Amino acid sequence: MQVLTSDLAGVLIFVPQVHRDDRGFFSRTFDVDVAAAHGLDGRMFRQDSQSRTIGRGALRGMHSRSGAGEAKLVRCGRGAVHDVIVDIRPDSKTFGRSLAFRLDDVEMRHLYVPTGFLHGFQVLTDAADICYRIDRPHAPNEDLAVHHADRDLAIAWPLPVGTVSARDDAAGSFAELRAQLGR
Repeated sequence: MQVLTSDLAGVLIFVPQVHRDDRGFFSRTFDVDVAAAHGLDGRMFRQDSQSRTIGRGALRGMHSRSGAGEAKLVRCGRGAVHDVIVDIRPDSKTFGRSLAFRLDDVEMRHLYVPTGFLHGFQVLTDAADICYRIDRPHAPNEDLAVHHADRDLAIAWPLPVGTVSARDDAAGSFAELRAQLGR
C-alpha cells in the first residue's frame, strides 16, 4: 500500500494494491503497520460506518465535529464521489483552504482526514457507498455543518447539486463557524 501526502498537514491518501482477475478483485482496505509507518496509531479507530447515497449529483456535507473533533479514514466502496475537505483548525496556516479528491471503487484510494476539517462529497455515479473508519463514537450534540454552497468556501462541485438533506440545506455559513471558532 502506497501512502501519499497532501498540501494540508496531516491529510494522507492511502493507495492500496488492487489484485484483479476474472472473478473480480481483492484489496486490503486497512493495514495497521502501514498506518503506523506514517504516524497513525491504527488502534485509534473506534467505529466503522457506511452510507449509501443514491442519485448522480446528490450531496452530503459539509460536516465536522466540535469538542475533540473527529479523525476518519474514508473510502468509496461502490461508485465514485468528488470528496472535499476544508481545514477549520483555528491555529492552522491553511485555515479555510479546501482540497478535493476523487474516491471510487476502481482505484480504491482512502482519504485520512485528521480532526479539524469539514468533510463532504458529491456522488458522481448513480449511487455510491462511503465507508468511514472513525476515531470515536458519534455524538450528535457535537455536529457542525456549513452549507455546501457557502460563498466563502466557494467549493466547485463538478455536477449540478442534486438531492441534499433538509439538515444540510439548513446548515449555517462559514462566517458563523469562523466566529464560533474565534477566527
